[in-house]
Amino acid sequence: MRRGSFTIGYCTNVHAGASLLESHANLEQHALEVKRRVSSGEPMGVGLWLSAATAEQLVQRDGVTQARDWLAQVGLIPFTLNGFPFGNFHQEIVKHRVYEPTWADPQRLEYTNRLVGILHHLLPPGADGSISTLPLQWGQPEPSEQILKQSAANLRAAATTMAELLADTGRLIHLCIEPEPGCVFDRAQHIVDFFEEHLLPGGKEDEIRRHIRVCHDVCHAAVMFEDQVEVLERYRSAGIEVGKIQVSAAVIAPFDQADEDGRQAMYDQLSRFNEPRYLHQTVVRRGDRETFHEDLPAALATEKENLSGEWRTHFHVPVYLEQFGHLRASHEQISQCLANFARLTNCKHLEVETYAWGVLPQELQEPSLAAGIAKEMAWLDAEMSRQGCYC
Repeated sequence: MRRGSFTIGYCTNVHAGASLLESHANLEQHALEVKRRVSSGEPMGVGLWLSAATAEQLVQRDGVTQARDWLAQVGLIPFTLNGFPFGNFHQEIVKHRVYEPTWADPQRLEYTNRLVGILHHLLPPGADGSISTLPLQWGQPEPSEQILKQSAANLRAAATTMAELLADTGRLIHLCIEPEPGCVFDRAQHIVDFFEEHLLPGGKEDEIRRHIRVCHDVCHAAVMFEDQVEVLERYRSAGIEVGKIQVSAAVIAPFDQADEDGRQAMYDQLSRFNEPRYLHQTVVRRGDRETFHEDLPAALATEKENLSGEWRTHFHVPVYLEQFGHLRASHEQISQCLANFARLTNCKHLEVETYAWGVLPQELQEPSLAAGIAKEMAWLDAEMSRQGCYC
């Protein structure tokens, strides 16, 4: 959907399938039904996820032109790409594999540059594009100085590719680094430090700042107990653009607000989110102390005898949820971000990213995937109106 200067869509990494044929079939089955429900009379934004294999197939089979024409015909605007998952994002176990290859690996640069070329050809004339990408790699073991230097060099090379495209065609595409709990960058300050210590030195500052930006995922910041406004202000103060906002919600277990029976019920309900496909990083805050667990099973096992504090889990739940059973969603953080992003950033791309529909507990499921996504899109549109984003 286009609302004023904003383009709003949902991320198609929620669709299972990592081949060209599956990607097209999923758009026909799910995206067109979402559009029918929420944007039947006008084009609707979609954030495409193209695995490395799909991207290669598109280029080798000269399918980009066909894809562009079909998307325009059915009224889907591919305004952004999710360049984070490289391989099959819906294989039986994903976990840490989603962070491979790292930004020190030339495969990551090759994949990203391919996405830049594809997005350029898919976008309507005059439209800017964004691509989100991983925050270098998983945080443990900590990367060496050499790894950080190589990662920065590859990111600068990607910026040069996008700068050349801009000079040749007038098309602006920016690559957006997405902080995530447990990764090399899981807080805003980590991004700022990397820009100042590794990315900007030795490069063309204007080129880097124009083409390397941040993808602010609301859920990720919430899990790390980062204030949404402070995060956006920190980027602005450092001269780092936010190119894309992923509207997403985390699971919150407020144990300190429950009695003994309620805490056990809360723990039991949270345990139902312990599924084996994705990594569900969990942070437990007690007072001013925070404990990080790289996955929910570790938190459930380690903290079982101390059901206190507030737990926040990286499990993307539908953005319209507030309270469900004994648990809450980080709904307030979404509203806080939406109320402030327009004055603190130049970001025009917003993307609902609830990739976990397929592994949600049954009681949170909607009648169909399209029905759930459409409900999220309608909620986001209404919330942005309520927050005055379109004024």
